[in-house]
Amino acid sequence: MSSTVEIRRRGHVAEIVFSRPPHNFASPTLLAEIADAVVLCDDNLEVRCTVLASEGKSFCAGADLAGDEDVTGEAGMDTIGQFYVQAERLFRRRKPMVAAVQGAAIGAGLGLALAADFRVAGPAARFSANFVRLGFHPGFAITVTLPRLIGEARAGWMMLSAERVKADRALEWGLADRVAEADLLIEEAHAMAAEIAANAPLALLSVRETWIGGLADRAAAAMRREHTEQSALKATDDYAEGVAAVFERREARFVGR
Repeated sequence: MSSTVEIRRRGHVAEIVFSRPPHNFASPTLLAEIADAVVLCDDNLEVRCTVLASEGKSFCAGADLAGDEDVTGEAGMDTIGQFYVQAERLFRRRKPMVAAVQGAAIGAGLGLALAADFRVAGPAARFSANFVRLGFHPGFAITVTLPRLIGEARAGWMMLSAERVKADRALEWGLADRVAEADLLIEEAHAMAAEIAANAPLALLSVRETWIGGLADRAAAAMRREHTEQSALKATDDYAEGVAAVFERREARFVGR
């Protein structure tokens, strides 16, 4: 595929592995490469289920705030718009996906983990919708996918508090479907995928389409709404302060304007 994304096959399961050291920060280019891999797996008749995994300590520690495709500059909202174009491609896949979350799934990384159908969490996994810490609005359709998994109240808490939810609570809440030790995480994700892939491929596609329903359409609509709110908040002093506080490793001093 590329130096960033690789597809590894095990029978009827395809593992899509991405690596963008040091923290696997999300960007439109990375999302496009992951989406390209998903399309290849969708088109491969031998693949019945995918495992989404990353290399390193973090699953995906959020959007790139300082790289070549950062979202903080003048073209930031255009960058985020392209990000959501690629995210929609992920939501429109046809085959089941299991995410192996070994570490931080923060902000956009949480959105990526939620785009999968199931999640296996390692002991160091952390899930957080940290957008309000930046003076920002959630994106990646998190306003749809998170309540769908854990309910309105818990999702509202995560989005409004920016709490980092650890693996054991994620399992309790339904944010993770299984928890595995670090050295067994990928094997557990593959075991889960293999349980799915052992079944009739046409039936899998049919059942998933009925189960998921119009999620891709709802996600696309949510990302349009999220993008509008993000555009408004990006112009505020609080957003500038939130981003500065992240880079300076200090508590933000928000003023409400």
